[in-house]
Amino acid sequence: MAISGAILLSYVVAHMIGNLKTFFGPEDLNGYAHWLRTIGEPVLHYAWFLWILRAGLIVAVVLHITATVQLVRRDHRARPVGYVHRRPVRATFATRTMRWGGATLALFVVWHLLDLTVGTVNQDFVEGDPYHNLVADFQVWWVNILYLVALAMLGLHINHGFASAARTLGVTSVRRERAIKIFGSGMAVVITAGFALVPISIMTGLVD
Repeated sequence: MAISGAILLSYVVAHMIGNLKTFFGPEDLNGYAHWLRTIGEPVLHYAWFLWILRAGLIVAVVLHITATVQLVRRDHRARPVGYVHRRPVRATFATRTMRWGGATLALFVVWHLLDLTVGTVNQDFVEGDPYHNLVADFQVWWVNILYLVALAMLGLHINHGFASAARTLGVTSVRRERAIKIFGSGMAVVITAGFALVPISIMTGLVD
């Protein structure tokens, strides 16, 4: 779970940075999207790199979900009978929302692909013009709400998952634990804000 999560987090950071090219205009964003499809040429054919990347991300998502199910089942097998008296556990909101928040993100990813990659649910989708598709999409108020809610879930997931993964991989220690938690929380805020800037700017007319 920790390794697959780290792979997915790396992609999310790169994706966020790419999205910020929206603020430099259609030529920059569309040029960046075209460049992604030419990576590896002439060894790789046009868009092969993207398909290899997508395949790797699908594997990482499947492994992440599989690990989650395995850990939940192991937890239940370890304690099939509930405690008669349970001490209250001090858990953060991010911790309590990890499982259903992860399920929400999985559904959102499917929507996101249908919306801005395939264009099935985007009423004004234009093939090969991601800037236009973004602007057309985020001018719809309920689409903005959907994306912002999903981004909030992503931030919570990263906030808890980063510290948990660091502990699992042996990176953390008593001395470094606080610093790792602060770094993970800061990363969650930066990623959430970085993604949210685009729909909010389009919705408010700063980007058109």
